[in-house]
Amino acid sequence: SAFARIIGKPAAKLDAAAELALSGFERFWNADTNYCFDVVDGPRGNDPALRPNQIFAVSLPASPLDPERQKKVVDACAGKLLTSHGLRSLSPESPGYKGVYGGDPSSRDGAYHQGTVWGWLIGPFALAHMKAYGDAEKARGFLRPMLDHMRAAGVGTMSEIFDGDPPMTPRGCIAQAWTVAEALRAFAEIDKLSHGKK
Repeated sequence: SAFARIIGKPAAKLDAAAELALSGFERFWNADTNYCFDVVDGPRGNDPALRPNQIFAVSLPASPLDPERQKKVVDACAGKLLTSHGLRSLSPESPGYKGVYGGDPSSRDGAYHQGTVWGWLIGPFALAHMKAYGDAEKARGFLRPMLDHMRAAGVGTMSEIFDGDPPMTPRGCIAQAWTVAEALRAFAEIDKLSHGKK
């Protein structure tokens, strides 16, 4: 609706749709865990598994969460999903967690979204932390290990995934464009936000 106003178009219907979407998102909040359900109304009901999907509800320009809930999501992800090189795809406390991405193709497929660290998610996490807490230096600090990683595996680039368990061995593609792109994008966005630009 903001864009409609900028170009001089009616925005009332868009405002109503935005309000409906916002109220619908309220169903995702899990008051027992103080973070979002991963799935609402799924085959097994609401899924309270802590996964990184909810970090986008904070990192993207328009958040459906109030500032207090944004901090709670960032804190939950920082506490259980954050590693030096990205976010785990599932909390280690979850029953299906797999901390090592290895073995035959079936074993690797089974671990891919069950605890494997996705390097590209460090960008949205760092940006979400910046938006929630306003600390540019700390937000940049989450990205710095990826710069060091550029001298380790695929020299001059960043890996696709890492094991969820220490020592967070790099796995998958050794030169993953989306990991590089998200780290660069996050650095640029944090810089803009720290200088009061949107």
